[in-house]
Amino acid sequence: MFNKLFRWQRGRQETGYDKMLLCGALWPIKFDVYLIKFPQGSEIKPHTDSVKAGKHFRLNIVLKLAKKGGEFICKDSIINTRRVKLFRPDINEHRVMKIEIGCRYILSIGWIKD
Repeated sequence: MFNKLFRWQRGRQETGYDKMLLCGALWPIKFDVYLIKFPQGSEIKPHTDSVKAGKHFRLNIVLKLAKKGGEFICKDSIINTRRVKLFRPDINEHRVMKIEIGCRYILSIGWIKD
């Protein structure tokens, strides 16, 4: 985990976004905090993020909105305001629409509750 701290890396979905690990832990609660950058043209296709055990929660705080596009889509979010998104990525399909103009930055905090 330490070799990924504060370094940009490609997102798992291979759709053009980048992420930087800011902090995380495996114990006593497994969590991670990422800065996520969505440049123009990037998107995330519909998917879920499976976990081996527990309930996965993710809180996304929109730091910068794209000028056009980049909407977060999740049918059953716990909280879904313009800048705050709280959802269960393990059971709710979610996506980010294509960034058409500008870029989008997210502070993403995830944790797994046993």
